[in-house]
Amino acid sequence: MTITTRIDTGLDLWVEQYGEGPDVLLIGGLGDPIESWQYQIDGLSDRYRITAFDNRGMGRSPLPDGPLTIPSMAEDAADVLRALEIESAHVTGFSGGSVIAQELALRHPDLVRSLVLMSTWARPDSYWRAMVGSWRWMAELAPDERSFLESFFVWVYTHRAHEDGTVAQIIDETLDFPYPASVEAIQRTIDALLVHETADRLHRVTAPTVVLAGGEDLIAPPRYGRQVAELIPGATFEVLEGEAHQPFQEVPETFNARVDAFWREVELRRPG
Repeated sequence: MTITTRIDTGLDLWVEQYGEGPDVLLIGGLGDPIESWQYQIDGLSDRYRITAFDNRGMGRSPLPDGPLTIPSMAEDAADVLRALEIESAHVTGFSGGSVIAQELALRHPDLVRSLVLMSTWARPDSYWRAMVGSWRWMAELAPDERSFLESFFVWVYTHRAHEDGTVAQIIDETLDFPYPASVEAIQRTIDALLVHETADRLHRVTAPTVVLAGGEDLIAPPRYGRQVAELIPGATFEVLEGEAHQPFQEVPETFNARVDAFWREVELRRPG
């Protein structure tokens, strides 16, 4: 099912929903539309009702005027759930989407049945700020979109994905996508990520949580994810050895099996 949902703020967000079963909400990262979750939609919608949406300025969702903040994007996620009358969901976010998911769990714990944080962080350090800040000007000054993607994806995918043609295929698919994120949307989202921190508040997260990190992730190395897991009471931390920033795309069977097992465990612990 494909729908457009008008959330409480009056912003139209593009939302898609698939399957039947316990509710899952997927929150994408910087520049990524719903399609970035295709392996999860294909692999998990036979036993879960999966809801995904394009964040502000990404894919088919417009970029509104005014400040762009992680709290406002977390409110978008909350409004999507409420508009669809979903009482609570297993919330999964990767990269920038994982930070939005953290904020959602802090602001609306009643809406978050469980939390999967892939390639996440709690407090950007100087290295991270310099790295992400470089993407800001790179998006504007790259000779063309292909050049930007080729440079940006060096940070995102494994060496093997570059060698076996996976990255080349992803670049071609991205260039063919009819709803690319604008440079302004990329830059404003980066600006929001650069100033957002959750480290001092994560002890208030009450949802069962799994934190996953790619062993070779250059953007959010395991030490970042480990810090998040240590700050969230009862959280589990796991490293996917040999993987980079987006294993849910590179090794979807492994990722899907892990989150499926976690969600099943949480469902079994629910009253009734």
